[in-house]
Amino acid sequence: MNYLAIDFGTKRIGLAYSQDSIISTLPAIKNDPELIKNIKKVINEYHIDKIYVGISEGVFGETTQKFVTYLGSMIRLPIDTVEEAVSTIEADTIFKKNKKSAKSYHQLIDSISAAVILNRVIG
Repeated sequence: MNYLAIDFGTKRIGLAYSQDSIISTLPAIKNDPELIKNIKKVINEYHIDKIYVGISEGVFGETTQKFVTYLGSMIRLPIDTVEEAVSTIEADTIFKKNKKSAKSYHQLIDSISAAVILNRVIG
């Protein structure tokens, strides 16, 4: 099965996918009116069978749950939520270990977080 992980954010959406148990990141996409269309493109291109969305506690968790409900009404795939506590901290550690430039941090960190979330599920 092929999986897509989503790290939901108010500005950017981090994405990672797995095919044959190999996890790869995708460029983050903007959280804008084209969001669902862009997610559908990823689903079709990578033949996604199931989606995992990282969810936190508190007010932002409620916002993320609303996104999950909306996504479920627009896409006919199974969607599960995954606790994302400290996924960004883990992603930050991975980013630093790979010695990426500070300039690319904001472009990559959300998708690395999505990969961390996916690894929790299939790893």
